[in-house]
Amino acid sequence: MRILHAADFHLDSPFRGLSAEKARERRRESRDLLDRLANLANARAVDAVLLSGDLFDSGRVYRETLERMAQSLGGIRCQVLIAPGNHDPYHSRSPYCQVDWPANVHLFTESRISGVEFPFGIVYGAAFTTEEQAESLLAGFTAPPSDKPQVLCLHADLNPGPYNPITKEQIAASGLTYLALGHIHQYSGLQRQGETFYAYPGCPEGRGFDELGEKGALMVEVLPGKAEAEFVPLCRRRYEILEADVTDADPRERLEAAVAPFSTADILRVVLTGETGEAGVDLAALETAFAHRFYSLELRDRTRVGEDIWKRAEEDSLRGLFLQELRRQYDAAGDDSTRERIVRAVRFGLAAMDGRDL
Repeated sequence: MRILHAADFHLDSPFRGLSAEKARERRRESRDLLDRLANLANARAVDAVLLSGDLFDSGRVYRETLERMAQSLGGIRCQVLIAPGNHDPYHSRSPYCQVDWPANVHLFTESRISGVEFPFGIVYGAAFTTEEQAESLLAGFTAPPSDKPQVLCLHADLNPGPYNPITKEQIAASGLTYLALGHIHQYSGLQRQGETFYAYPGCPEGRGFDELGEKGALMVEVLPGKAEAEFVPLCRRRYEILEADVTDADPRERLEAAVAPFSTADILRVVLTGETGEAGVDLAALETAFAHRFYSLELRDRTRVGEDIWKRAEEDSLRGLFLQELRRQYDAAGDDSTRERIVRAVRFGLAAMDGRDL
């Protein structure tokens, strides 16, 4: 049984961290994910596509988004099964009831687990029918014995809370071969409890700086008693947070080194750290020089003006005694490497005394 497992598209998200124009563009780009998903499913000739909830960000969805999803999923040459989540629960007024879905799309519409049998295996699923699901939908469920692979498509949280909280013990007792989860936006890796494998694929496209790095979907091959997963990138743009230490260096050079591995499609936040001269860092000039190279670039200045680390060495205090001892070692050092190590020790010590991060 070959599965393409994805979740948490959050289509029509507001993208509040971007300008209004770029937010509109990102919403359009998010719809393109559906075509990339369909192309991947057809290219890999999967038996089923499992979508584990939160396909929409809320109950307010553009008609264009609904029609685009129906068209893209209808172009997939296999069964598509959807288990609505807490952002897109199934009810009479939900987006799922506002469009005619193709024949190959199966929606789980009840807040209880039910199954659909195919020649290649059995797919179970359940839906959120409200924005919260305080009781575990997996509690008490055990799939009946079968010689076919058995999988469950489910939006759920492995932590206590109002979003279908499930436990590892419930997973182990489920009798499933694979549990296709949604809700967590970071890829979990393929996990196992008892004889059951499970994974969160993460979201297929980051929407902010809390969703960093490569995003995508999972190709999962399921056999009785066994599962293998391959993470496949789908995102068009990556969010990344970087640091550039400008101590004793040209800020432009350090910024260049930090952003060099990234492409024009990426959305970057670079935090400048370290010590500077009295003039500090000219953020406006740096943004002018670098902003055009990326889809979006945000610079944050967390530098501080450098100071003479030895200036309080004559104090009659713990600080003074500390600096006097390290200065003796510094003056007696026989090479630059040793002196550099001592200077670092001084900076760490002063930071500790001042109760601040270095």
